[in-house]
Amino acid sequence: MSSRKTFQSIASLYDRESSYATELRRIYSNLKSKNDGDSQSVLITSAMIGEGKSLTSSYLAITVANLTQLKVVLVDFDLRRPKIHEYFNVGSRPGVTDIIKGELKVKSAARKSSIPNLQIISSGAAAKVVGELIDQADLSTIIQELKFYFDFVVIDSPPVIPVSDPLLIGDHVDGVIMVVRAGSTQKEVFKRAINVLKNASINVYGAVVNDYEDVLPYYFKDRYYGYHYSSPQDLKTS
Repeated sequence: MSSRKTFQSIASLYDRESSYATELRRIYSNLKSKNDGDSQSVLITSAMIGEGKSLTSSYLAITVANLTQLKVVLVDFDLRRPKIHEYFNVGSRPGVTDIIKGELKVKSAARKSSIPNLQIISSGAAAKVVGELIDQADLSTIIQELKFYFDFVVIDSPPVIPVSDPLLIGDHVDGVIMVVRAGSTQKEVFKRAINVLKNASINVYGAVVNDYEDVLPYYFKDRYYGYHYSSPQDLKTS
C-alpha cells in the first residue's frame, strides 16, 4: 500500500489567515472584475513544468469555496502529470478521461472534498495518447456542463510550452492565469508562453508570481508562501 494515503490533504494545510490566502482572495476579487463580473471559469497554467500551477489551482479553488457560497469545482485537466487527486487524497478515477470518452457524465465524476462547496474532478483513467484524446474531446460541451452545474470552475492544465493542451482547453474558458515561479521562470520563456496564448486569441487575465517558503510538507514538492498578481505586460517589462 502506498504511503501516500497517509499524507494530509492540502485542504487541511490551508490557513485562511496566512499571507498566501490573503493574496488569493485579492486574485479572486480581480477575477470578479473581469468580463463585466461574469467570469465563471478560469484555467491555470504555466510556461514550463515545476512552477506551482497545480498548488495554485488547488489553493485558489479552496479560497473561493471558503470565501463565497458558490459551488466550486476543481478539475484536473493535466492528463499527463495529474496531481490534484494526490493533493486532496482522492482517487484518480473516475475523472476527466472518462468524461471525454463518454463513459461518465460531468456531474457523476465530481466528488466532494473536505471543504464545503468544493468538489473535485480527478484526471481519470490514464490515457496512452493524451494529445489525440484532447484533440477528439468535445471540450466546448464539457466546459459548458461544468459551468451549468457549478458556479465557479478552476481548471488545472499542463504547461503551455511543452504541449498544446492549454490552447485547446483555454479556447473554451473565460480566461487564463499564468503561474510564474520567482527566481526560476526565465523571462523569455514566459514571454513566449504569453505570445502563444495570445496568438491563439485566448484571454489571458494575468499572472501569479510564487514566492517560496517552507509552508507545505516535503511531499508536496512545490513550496510557496505568497502570491503577487500582475498583468502579463507588467511581467514582460519587469
